[in-house]
Order: sequence, then C-alpha cells, then structure tokens
Amino acid sequence: MFQLRIASSRVLVLAGALVLNTGLAGSLAVAGQVSPPPLVLSPNLTEPWVLQLQPRGTRRTAAPVQRRQVVQPQVRRANWWSPRQQPVRQRPQPQASAPKSRQIAPQFLPTIVDYDGKQKPGTIVIDTNAKYLYLVQNDGTARRYGVGVGKPGFEWAGTHKVTRKAEWPDWRPPAEMRKRRPDLPTFMAGGPQNPLGARALYLGSTLYRIHGSNQPWTIGHAVSSGCIRMRNEDVTDLYERVGVGTKVIVM
Repeated sequence: MFQLRIASSRVLVLAGALVLNTGLAGSLAVAGQVSPPPLVLSPNLTEPWVLQLQPRGTRRTAAPVQRRQVVQPQVRRANWWSPRQQPVRQRPQPQASAPKSRQIAPQFLPTIVDYDGKQKPGTIVIDTNAKYLYLVQNDGTARRYGVGVGKPGFEWAGTHKVTRKAEWPDWRPPAEMRKRRPDLPTFMAGGPQNPLGARALYLGSTLYRIHGSNQPWTIGHAVSSGCIRMRNEDVTDLYERVGVGTKVIVM
C-alpha cells in the first residue's frame, strides 16, 4: 500500500513538470523569444508505438526489400581456341601407291582383223613396233595376239621357221643371260613358275622362242631378252593352230 502511494506521487510530479514546461514554452513564444526546435523521435523508436495505436486488422506490413541485382561483368573472349576447344588435327596418312595392274591391256587381247598382205595363210607375222603377232588365215583375215618383245638393245628381225614345239618346257638360261644375271639358275623345270610358261615354239637355230608367260601384265611392252612373250592361254591357242615348219617373220 505504501509502494502504491509512492508510485502515484511520482506520476503526479512528472505530469506537473510537463505542464510547467509547456506553459513556459508558450510564455517564451509570446515574449518574442525563439521557440526550441520540435522534438523528433527516431523512427525506430516510434514504430512500436504506431503499431500499437493502429486499429486491429490494419497492421502495417513492411515493404518488400528490393535486392540489388548484381550484374556480372562481361568478359570478352579473344578470337582464339582454348587448348580443349582446338580441333584435333589428323596427321596426313601416307597414301599407298596404287598396285601395279596384273592384267593385260584390253587392246592386246586376241581378236580377228582384216589382212591384205602378201603372206600365205598359216604364216606368223610379228610386228615388234606395234607389239602384235598375226596368224594369217585363209579368208583374208588374221588372228591377232598381243605380245611382249625384246627390250632396248635386244631387238631383232628376220625370217625363221618353227623347228620345235614343247608343252610346259624346261628352261636353261643361256650363258650370256646368266653372265648378266648371276642369280639365274642353270636349269628350271617346266611348270607355272617357269618363265617360258605353258607352251614354247622354238625358232630355228636361234636362242629365241615364242613362249608363254606367268607375267601377263608385261604383254604389250618391251621387256624380254629377245623372245616373244604371250599370255599362257594365247600361246596355247596358237600352239594348237601351227605346226613345226611354220614360217615366222619378225619385223
């Protein structure tokens, strides 16, 4: 009870002081003295009181805080590739050389042509420049075959006769050839690997022959040591059409 009385006395004293200050301020304003500046409370102190004085249901909502958008600086990329972006350069691969053709050129395949020369039917005529062998026939035509002829330095010309025929002939390289080619054997039995091929027509007492070849791609070229080369199938066909004593003209 005693504490309550003391508190009430203090309230009365504060109220009286407030009235006295207000009256004194008004008296000073009347007397022409400058009035003191108004009392301004900080917003952070008035905010709770304003919220308490507002009616229920109209509580003030805080304005949304606008966050400042941080703009990332644009980095200008240089006009070049980074190591990871650089395209992988393929090393140029060496191009394999085209394999040499293993077939006879089409123009040297057997065919029938017109013949108006003076040689009798059954005669063999070899044109070493054009690289053709002709077998003259009875009807004004000739069978033409492509041949391989002597390489430069081994060309020859003349008229001879077929003095011998052989199937799958053996080969005995002459001494002159073995002197140029020491790697050659002195004897090779007949067969598919033999350079004389499937058939051979021997020409008189010379060392030259019309024979087959296991290298058909050489037909149409100057490649031999003087012999006349033919494909195995072509020399076999010629072999069946001519006999010993057939006239052979090489020009």
